[in-house]
Amino acid sequence: MEHYDFTKLDSKGRQPKVVHRSDWESHADLWMGVLEGKDIGAGVTVLFYATDEIGKGPLWHVHPYDELFIVRKGRALFTIGDKKIEAETGDVLLGPADIPHKYHSIGPGRLETTDIHLSDRWIQTNLDDPELAR
Repeated sequence: MEHYDFTKLDSKGRQPKVVHRSDWESHADLWMGVLEGKDIGAGVTVLFYATDEIGKGPLWHVHPYDELFIVRKGRALFTIGDKKIEAETGDVLLGPADIPHKYHSIGPGRLETTDIHLSDRWIQTNLDDPELAR
């Protein structure tokens, strides 16, 4: 078996890191919070979201990069551009760069998502929701 030097740095001068939940969480009882890649030298930002309230979720917004949504638990209605997609536990969706999107819990039970932003920073522009203007 080959010996590996765990003190070795990668090509970007990094070593393995751990970020404890207390460093990114925004709610002690729910999986909610943000970990920006810039804080650990990574090219992705991870948002953890959870709600027990049907109809609640992130409002209409857009990012200048792709975003992956992982439904860890529950069911949600995603609006990505002009598409409506019902998603449930285990589904993964792509929100392409520059396409406005939102989602909310459709229940029953808790909705938990992990949203992976393909950027080392969380860059978001909130928009007026065209569905609410009707």
